[in-house]
Amino acid sequence: MRPENDLVNRWTPPKKKPGGPTDVRRIVRLFRPYRARLAVVGLLVGLSSLVSVASPFLLRAILDTAIPQGRTGLLAVLALGMIATAVANGVFGVAQTLISTTVGQRVMHDLRTAVYERLQRMSLAFFTRTRTGEVQSRIANDIGGMQATVTSTATSLVSNLTAVIASVVAMLALDWRLTVISLLLLPVFIWVARKVGRERKKIATDRQKQMASMSAIVTESLSVSGILLGRTMGRGASLTRDFSTESERLVDLEVRSNMQGRWRMAVIGIVMSAMPALLYWAAGLTAGHGGPAVSIGTLVAFVSLQQGMFRPTVSLLATGVQVQTSLALFQRIFEYLDLPVDITERPDPVRIERVRGEVRFESVDFAYEADSAEPTLRGIDLALPAGGSLAVVGATGSGKSTLSYLVPRLYDVTGGRVTLDGHDVRDLSFETLSDAVGVVSQETYLFHASVAENLRFAKPDATDAEIQAAAEAAQIHDHIVGLPDGYNTLVGERGYRFSGGEKQRLAIARTILRDPPVLILDEATSALDTRTEAAVQDAIDALSAGRTTITIAHRLSTVRDADQIAVLDAGRIVERGTHDELVARDGRYAALLRRDTQLATTAP
Repeated sequence: MRPENDLVNRWTPPKKKPGGPTDVRRIVRLFRPYRARLAVVGLLVGLSSLVSVASPFLLRAILDTAIPQGRTGLLAVLALGMIATAVANGVFGVAQTLISTTVGQRVMHDLRTAVYERLQRMSLAFFTRTRTGEVQSRIANDIGGMQATVTSTATSLVSNLTAVIASVVAMLALDWRLTVISLLLLPVFIWVARKVGRERKKIATDRQKQMASMSAIVTESLSVSGILLGRTMGRGASLTRDFSTESERLVDLEVRSNMQGRWRMAVIGIVMSAMPALLYWAAGLTAGHGGPAVSIGTLVAFVSLQQGMFRPTVSLLATGVQVQTSLALFQRIFEYLDLPVDITERPDPVRIERVRGEVRFESVDFAYEADSAEPTLRGIDLALPAGGSLAVVGATGSGKSTLSYLVPRLYDVTGGRVTLDGHDVRDLSFETLSDAVGVVSQETYLFHASVAENLRFAKPDATDAEIQAAAEAAQIHDHIVGLPDGYNTLVGERGYRFSGGEKQRLAIARTILRDPPVLILDEATSALDTRTEAAVQDAIDALSAGRTTITIAHRLSTVRDADQIAVLDAGRIVERGTHDELVARDGRYAALLRRDTQLATTAP
């Protein structure tokens, strides 16, 4: 098993109702690798609670013994003891905060890495139906929104629970009657907090969906392409209004989230703050009716304990509300961790040391949706010897690009098989397949990094000499050295500092650097003008030499020299042969050729 999969497998749950016990157990499992550090936190919490409980007893001794009896030595010791407890609590608090925050941040790192790794394994189909902003929101907003929960909740829960239990035990030791009075309304408070938590959880789900929607709008409309489209279409004001509307909805959800149950929690705080007055009244009433008197020291110590219990109790109730709210965020993250991976590597994949490059399509069927009545490809049979060239042509929507996606396993066939050197590509290791098949598409993607860094993406250990040789072969070296910073020049967001032809030649140089034995050219020159196409075609010819090449073409001028040409129509091969054979047949290919000729002659 690959190491990175351990992150994902740690959170693979049985299928249960979201938000139930399974989710809670699953969240607890996030902290399992850090249980040693959490044990230290627990120890610090226990010591802190014991020290805190000791302070009221020291106070009682001061009020009932040291001061009334004038024992200054004892008074000094008890006073120093109270100071020592404060110092110890401060030290313990800093230490447990450091450890718990570190653990929480590590858990968040694990979650981010696990989600990113899972998304890297998803098929192309997932990304074609999911908005980029939605994916970014899951990683940034959802995981970021859990920060308070994973960094402080565990410590807060343990420390507050320990403090409450220790306080209750100490209160019982001081006076059991006052303890009963203090705890009468606690079950009601717990019920109210749970109810508020459930309400906020529902709002939190809606809030995160709204944040994802806003992220998608920002990603799409504020990208270079989005700005160009908005400006040229005169939609800037309209896009701003749309964003404002979405933001208004988020404002409403944020206000509702923060105010939901606020009055009920405020009432709990008021009642618990009024408890000392109730205790004083009860103690006075008991003494006035001949009951056992409570000493001033005991009463003050008890109120101190009661107030000490009040703070962690309120914190516990608030933590419970926060945990229930955070469950909505965890569920959204778990949804991504539970996404089924369509393209998987078999447990014992085939690894080919030296790929020759023979490619075959054997009775291949493919449909983007499993229950589709009309598959995209049907009964495709093609054989391409190592070093040979195949051109696939046809009208828009005939399935040309889809056919090319099946070789590098961007999608898996739904019928038949695709083989490389006689091996089903589904049996090959991902490493073998990625090393064997290179793709140059119409949509060239460049990172916002230097030219050299973009080229090294194909081969991280490439030397400067190798990069320059690849650029020369792609006929882009002279242009690069003419830039202000040469190979260190930033290409800009999505390469917008370069023309279409220049970006295409950079993509070709990147593929040359990788040196794959099988090359797929997916309409690599269709978006270029004739002059630029000629320059890029020269680079493609240099790239294709000695490789098995599959060319997906819209312009037939680029495929005349292919060893064989396959004409697709509605997902089926309707013609195949060389250029001369298909022209002589005067069928579908000849008709496409006449269309190209007519378009070329009528073009300005």
